[in-house]
Amino acid sequence: MRRDNYTCQYCGTSTARMTLDHIIPRTAGGRDDWENLVCACEDCNSRKGNRTPSEAGIALKRRPKKPHYFSFILQSFGTTPEEWRPYLFMP
Repeated sequence: MRRDNYTCQYCGTSTARMTLDHIIPRTAGGRDDWENLVCACEDCNSRKGNRTPSEAGIALKRRPKKPHYFSFILQSFGTTPEEWRPYLFMP
């Protein structure tokens, strides 16, 4: 959830009650990996259900990717200055 900044990857909201969603449901062969898991609010996860985003009529805000380990290390130290971000593999 840290990779997604604790923000729903479908609607963009940020709440204390986030869930982890499989983009391609496990029942459809979706895996437990970085590219198939996103942070989702309870409403979006419930609305999506056991379907793909396109089947549910919703879209991802951005395509998930495996984070660079360095970004997790930097986040553990606190805020990173904006001017450093492009050089540290951070969005």
